[in-house]
Amino acid sequence: MHEWILAKEVVSAALKVAEEKKAKRVSEIRIKVGELQQADKGVLEFAIKELSKGTKAENSKVVIEPERSVFKCNICGEKWVFDYEKLEAEEAEEVHFTPEAVHACIKCPKCNSPDFQIKEGLEVVLDSVRMEKE
Repeated sequence: MHEWILAKEVVSAALKVAEEKKAKRVSEIRIKVGELQQADKGVLEFAIKELSKGTKAENSKVVIEPERSVFKCNICGEKWVFDYEKLEAEEAEEVHFTPEAVHACIKCPKCNSPDFQIKEGLEVVLDSVRMEKE
């Protein structure tokens, strides 16, 4: 499950921030998860909590905010929000493991071009880390 890989990166980044700020402990980790990651929120939260054990982030509150996927056509300039329900099961699985594969699965709803940019919803971002100072 890729949620564990994402969780490892989140915990590592939160601990790095805590170390740089000389924090005693991390009390909250807030992340934004792009829709194209198709990460299971429960598994991701569980993985973050498990990987935080024995660190300054142990027992921290984990807040996961989903981020919708927004695309912009390079041909006509149309912006639209992605809808997973329009994908076939096989396509959805492809996008799950390789989010950039979305280019092979959808086209601009206005001009039907497959040439578009992913503007939002691809990344997992450490939004904030709440800490207690020493």
